Amino acid sequence: MAGSTTAERGARQQESSGPPPARRVRPPRLRTIIILAVALVLFGAGGVWALYGSSWLRVERVSVSGTRVLTPAQVREAADVPVGAPLVSVDTDAIEARLKRELPRIDTVEVGRSWPHGIGLKVTERIPVLMVRKGGNFIEVDRKGVRFATVSDAPKGVPALELALSPSSSAAASLRRFGEGRLVREAVRVAGAVPATVARDTRTLKVRSYDDISLELADGRTVDWGSAEKGGAKARTLLALMKASPDARHFDVGVPTAPASSGS
Repeated sequence: MAGSTTAERGARQQESSGPPPARRVRPPRLRTIIILAVALVLFGAGGVWALYGSSWLRVERVSVSGTRVLTPAQVREAADVPVGAPLVSVDTDAIEARLKRELPRIDTVEVGRSWPHGIGLKVTERIPVLMVRKGGNFIEVDRKGVRFATVSDAPKGVPALELALSPSSSAAASLRRFGEGRLVREAVRVAGAVPATVARDTRTLKVRSYDDISLELADGRTVDWGSAEKGGAKARTLLALMKASPDARHFDVGVPTAPASSGS
């Protein structure tokens, strides 16, 4: 009988000896752990020093964008950004609050860091939609009804708001119920709903009560608008009425489903 082959003897030997022992994983030495810990501490300390102690990341310039009436110099002065301070330490919320407090013309402002040396101030100014005459000056009123600035020259293309609150019972009741601020906001709503072609010719928006708001146009024509409700319907009705009665001097769209015009 022939003996076993070399391959068979090798296979039997491998089966008898079993699988090779697993390699033991040595835990990291204490020295290695200490070196890594020191490296992390040094790295962190270096980062803190770079942010707060070095001259690499400090405020060197303040950029301003978005101004229309205000100048960049006015915005920078009111912002009072601490030039030379570490950029990371600048309180952007405080700068935003300071700008809104010092410059009421600013509606919104975004204060952001521009690494490595800048602070950016992106300003959105309030836009007047009405103005209130006060002596020889004019108070500008924005789309939210905020009276934000007093100017000596009337802004072009902005209607004058006249609060003609007579002592009549209806006007007094409106004033007691809504207050002057609410009546101003209702006037702003009307100004926003007036058709563009009519708005360009509107010189005065008169408020007698909550339900009695009227327009006076540049050529002397007048429009009874009523309340600020249903502004879209009233705008469409007014355009149709003016087209149908081009020679009329007075238009009434207080009830848009029953408009009227008169005069010639």
